[in-house]
Amino acid sequence: MSVRVEKDGPVWTIIHSRPEARNAMDPESATALFEAFQSFDADVTASVVVFWGEGGAFCAGWDLKHAASLAGAEALDPFDFPDEGEPPMAAMGPSRLELSKPVIAAVAGPAVAGGMELALWCDIRVMEETAFMGVYCRRWGIPLIDGGTVRLPRLVGEGCAMDLILTGRRVDAEEALRIGLCEYVVPEGDARTKAEALAHDIARFPQSCMRADRRSVRAQHGLTERDALRQEWKGSKAEVTKGVQGATRFASGKGRGGDFSDV
Repeated sequence: MSVRVEKDGPVWTIIHSRPEARNAMDPESATALFEAFQSFDADVTASVVVFWGEGGAFCAGWDLKHAASLAGAEALDPFDFPDEGEPPMAAMGPSRLELSKPVIAAVAGPAVAGGMELALWCDIRVMEETAFMGVYCRRWGIPLIDGGTVRLPRLVGEGCAMDLILTGRRVDAEEALRIGLCEYVVPEGDARTKAEALAHDIARFPQSCMRADRRSVRAQHGLTERDALRQEWKGSKAEVTKGVQGATRFASGKGRGGDFSDV
């Protein structure tokens, strides 16, 4: 099986393991990843998930050997995006899922083409210093169909996104951090460890409040500032009353000076 799940309390790690293909995405892996992330979101005991590619590669994109075997555009019919209703699974698996809980990408080696799109789908990206991204499918005339043209400009701005999309050039971890394409850079071999540590930190917080803030960030794209502010208030006002308990703990001496160790 190319996908497995390891659980440590409220933190799951979903592992894609096709190291012989640098974790390129084939139909079996796409389906297994899609179902694993659905299971994570549905499990009330799970709070944060880490997405990791085993064997030194996050994901080298869509499996081009599989793509070469497809017979025409009709082969993509199962992935067609309907005008209404929930979309089906994407070619890269989970990239159309709108999860209610955070996903952290632990990126080693290549996260290119569709693999880069999967990393963009996550909430936070941890890259090893030897990892890299890039729209490598530019070479073969394969477009971005798993969110790359939507999420990349939202992360790094339109001009920078256009540069990466039009040229297909390699983006190393240091540049990715500088332009906002990732949030952390760690030594080679440490991405999973760092991502899981972040996941456990996030899992310690009051979850409904954290998810309300995450939901507001995700949902505000395309809204006017006023509409976004209205949506933020309506989606989060119920959390304020719960926060009074947190204020009581602060008054008793916890969390002073930005201390997150005992909240």
